[in-house]
Amino acid sequence: MRKKIVAGNWKMNMNLDETKQLIKQINKEIKAEELADNTRVIIAPSFVNLKTAIKKVSKSNIEVAAQNVHQAKNGAFTGEISADMLTSVGVKIVILGHSERREYFRETDELLAQKVTAALENNLEIIFCFGEVLEDRKSNNYFKVVESQLKNGLFHLDKEDFSKIILAYEPVWAIGTGETASPEQAQEMHAFVRENIDKQYGQEVANNVSILYGGSVKPVNAKEIFSKQDVDGGLIGGAALNANDFTAIIKSV
Repeated sequence: MRKKIVAGNWKMNMNLDETKQLIKQINKEIKAEELADNTRVIIAPSFVNLKTAIKKVSKSNIEVAAQNVHQAKNGAFTGEISADMLTSVGVKIVILGHSERREYFRETDELLAQKVTAALENNLEIIFCFGEVLEDRKSNNYFKVVESQLKNGLFHLDKEDFSKIILAYEPVWAIGTGETASPEQAQEMHAFVRENIDKQYGQEVANNVSILYGGSVKPVNAKEIFSKQDVDGGLIGGAALNANDFTAIIKSV
């Protein structure tokens, strides 16, 4: 049975003291015994606070992810972080392909495929993000865009490696644009994604992969979105920075 997952992407927010305080509040609100057996909670602080975060969640069932990784093992790449560096401080999960990385840092499908390989070589589980922009949605090109992102970024993997992938659909057109993605639109895309996984890897793999929704999930809409058959949780942005909102979303799974 595939897992239900709520992952909080903190982006470039929260200094050290704020990181400690937010984790303390989340730990207080979410007790291990309150979570269903098949539910995972993941937080992704900044690189400089990863080790502290791992220490702070050591007595809980909250997991810690990094927000990115470089594709090279090491070398003259000033400011970058390797997979080995992440695992050396206890990180076991990494987010790749986030829409902001694709847009602001020009990360291509081909580059992301290299990052996926590097992460897997270091036994990192991956939250792989994908999704279409407003132009693709309005031109009805969104299925082709998503299919291409999955094929180019992930389909070089074999079944065993693909089992270490968590998918996260981001309707970029519905984030900060004034447009709204409905739960039905989320379900439509998630079902399409699962069909593509089925074609590539078979029904068993498709049924077991968790597909998260990353389109401005909030406490007021989480329960309805998460109730859809192929939506297995969320990749949460802004709401993950507020302990009350984040834990309310977790309890909506």
